[in-house]
Amino acid sequence: MPKISAATVAEHRATQLRALLDAAHALLTESPERPPSLGEVAARAGLARSSVYHYFRSREDLLRAVVEDMFPRWNAKVIAAMDEAGDPAGRVLAYVDANLRLVAEGEHALVGALATVTPQAFTDERMQTLHRELVLPLVEALREHGTPHPELAAELVGAVVHKGTELIESGRNLEEVRRAVHDLLELIDVSRETG
Repeated sequence: MPKISAATVAEHRATQLRALLDAAHALLTESPERPPSLGEVAARAGLARSSVYHYFRSREDLLRAVVEDMFPRWNAKVIAAMDEAGDPAGRVLAYVDANLRLVAEGEHALVGALATVTPQAFTDERMQTLHRELVLPLVEALREHGTPHPELAAELVGAVVHKGTELIESGRNLEEVRRAVHDLLELIDVSRETG
């Protein structure tokens, strides 16, 4: 039996899995257009290539795990930003800001590259559920703000954020896009109150 580097086998396995996911993420960030091989991931993680097969059956299996790992991490960053905002309207704007900032940092480009390389990883129910979970904090903030149809409003805000994502990824300045989205959402809120 190989030596373990943790108090328990479970902790050892969790540490190695985290190392593999982090290594794959780092390699994908460096070259999103070229998914790494299992050997490259093992080498970056400091593990033997054969160790990878204890966790993943194939490169596609590894890439799917990277995608599944990214959703909660993205969501945690968005929720943390929203928690720092005071009122519901501020939380909606924090949702927008956090998502656009993550896009500008390159996280969304990585997701896009993974979707191109392994589209099947984005089509099953688990991925759809993870994606829906990203919107739940926005729906709750809109509900608390008194928006009459928070789920519909969240879809519309999401569409604006998606367009902002496209603009940032095509070279527009993050601050310029962020300010335009804020102005639009503030205009909509004013028109709701007056109309």
